[in-house]
Amino acid sequence: MHAVVTPGERTLTDLDYSRLTKLVGNRPAPLLDDLLANADITSPRTVRADVVTMNSRVELVDSQTHRRQVLTLCYPQDAEPAAGFISVLSPVGISLLGLRVGDMAKWQTPHGEECSATIENIQYQPEATGDYLT
Repeated sequence: MHAVVTPGERTLTDLDYSRLTKLVGNRPAPLLDDLLANADITSPRTVRADVVTMNSRVELVDSQTHRRQVLTLCYPQDAEPAAGFISVLSPVGISLLGLRVGDMAKWQTPHGEECSATIENIQYQPEATGDYLT
């Protein structure tokens, strides 16, 4: 999906930013590159509890079907889509990172289907529990 990340639209912790920059390395990842270039960067200690950070567990409501789904945003090596662990490099993963509760995530499936869902709730965010290193 071709998406433009507007400056100030997304927030990343400096730790997530650093890890994701290393993860991408020299691999082409246009959506993630765009997000990294335009996101507001903050300390893990000051990130708002309503922001989707790495390892956050979020509750989404599909815009078309109104189906609720809980996903955990993870690094590629920990991805298990059938269990709800979604890689940050997947279309849905990159669409969630840095958004806030109430925001709408939009992505395109590998088959070209346009999808969107509202972030209804963050059930778990590492930083909100005092875990600043995960």
